[in-house]
Amino acid sequence: MKKSVEEDVFIPLYPKSTVEDKSSLRSKFQERRFWSAVKLLSNVVLWDGIVQEDKVRDLGLSKLLNRYLLLNILNTPLGPDNIQKCNKVVACLPERWFQDLKGGSTLPELRNFSQHLLQ
Repeated sequence: MKKSVEEDVFIPLYPKSTVEDKSSLRSKFQERRFWSAVKLLSNVVLWDGIVQEDKVRDLGLSKLLNRYLLLNILNTPLGPDNIQKCNKVVACLPERWFQDLKGGSTLPELRNFSQHLLQ
């Protein structure tokens, strides 16, 4: 899993003006790479409970979400596409990780993502 996250994930960052045109090749390529990384995130978190939780959280949240997915989400204009991306990421996260949290708090690895959701 670690090798896949570190070597196989690539989401190019293009200027917003380039990817605003959804029919452009750059935009389509960036979107395919984003959704591929979301699928990898969902597969990584499936190992929760089998592999040590801290390892799964490190790969899934610290590396995949914060290093790759969040950059793409932050560069996506606010609107339906951004909401869809955020919803898919949230759907990947195991509920068990949030059971012991107090109201209004989140996992440290999700602080930046949470700030984006609040905006």
